[in-house]
Amino acid sequence: MSFLNDMLRNAVEAKASDIHINVGSPPLYRIHTVVAPTDLPIVTPEGAIRLAKEMMNDKRWADFEIKRDSDFSYEIAGVGRFRVNAHYQRNSVALSIRTINSKVRALEQLFLPDIVKKLTYLPRGLILVTGGTGSGKSTTLAGMVDAINNREQGHIITLEDPIEYSFISNKCAIEQREVGSDVPSFASGLRHVLRQDPDTILVGEMRDLETVSAAITAAETGHLVFSTLHTVNAPQTIERIIDVYPSDEQNQIRSMLANTLQAVISQTLFKRADQPGMIPGVEIMLCTPAVRNCIRENRIFEILNVIETSRAIGMQTLDSSIKQLFVNGYITKEDAISQAAHPEKLERSLAA
Repeated sequence: MSFLNDMLRNAVEAKASDIHINVGSPPLYRIHTVVAPTDLPIVTPEGAIRLAKEMMNDKRWADFEIKRDSDFSYEIAGVGRFRVNAHYQRNSVALSIRTINSKVRALEQLFLPDIVKKLTYLPRGLILVTGGTGSGKSTTLAGMVDAINNREQGHIITLEDPIEYSFISNKCAIEQREVGSDVPSFASGLRHVLRQDPDTILVGEMRDLETVSAAITAAETGHLVFSTLHTVNAPQTIERIIDVYPSDEQNQIRSMLANTLQAVISQTLFKRADQPGMIPGVEIMLCTPAVRNCIRENRIFEILNVIETSRAIGMQTLDSSIKQLFVNGYITKEDAISQAAHPEKLERSLAA
């Protein structure tokens, strides 16, 4: 077993979510949000290069030396999969490695609202899972795709950069295409995916105009499309999508988005106070007629009020979710307030 594989095995056993390799310090593990040094040897410039090369083939290494950045996946049999970003800092190689739980967790195990599973029964439309880096978007999407895989007889195609969770076809036939090795780009994959007879499409991230446009078109043409954005709530998500388009096309895209968007699930992960682990605070926006009108008529600022007054059908704001986590003893008051969308309002609510 190489030093690299030993280090990654130890990280998995320690339940580290991330490993950071930087020249001049020992490898660092992030465990339950806290980054701390290990007792492993200090990384040398030569050692960092050796670790990076061990995870790349010759072509990827050659590309990395030119582009100075590379995203890819790495797998150790019997240990797990890892999402890797290799980059340069201070003219030396550095690595950021995310551990990926090899076992897809069922939605029931993720502390998500019941409505999330109900959304997997939709026949068509666009469902977005949003949040910052490390907020659990991929885990939620994997759980949703797995729910469909275990229940329905259909065809699921994923476009990912890189592939994270490995799915095993159950009742569905699942194809997973990795950007860079199986397909040149998300946009290219989406252009061809409609000819591959999918029922459900997972797009790892809507990064640019071409990808956003293709994803919306796929949803418009009768497919159930899942994707992610790095946005913190539903209104910001909608504005981000519309802002990707030139100003003279934005009215048209508002209408298309109002017709195709089904839901936005926005997540923030919290360190649990009651036991080791993490738990999500979740905002849920469902596209009711009121929400669709807000999108179509560019009244995005009214959506939060619609969410707040629609709890009976499964909608919830992030702050109401955070409050419930605190009341149930899952998170501390300090964490609740620091991550809230409206900290002062939440603090008053918790004190009441």
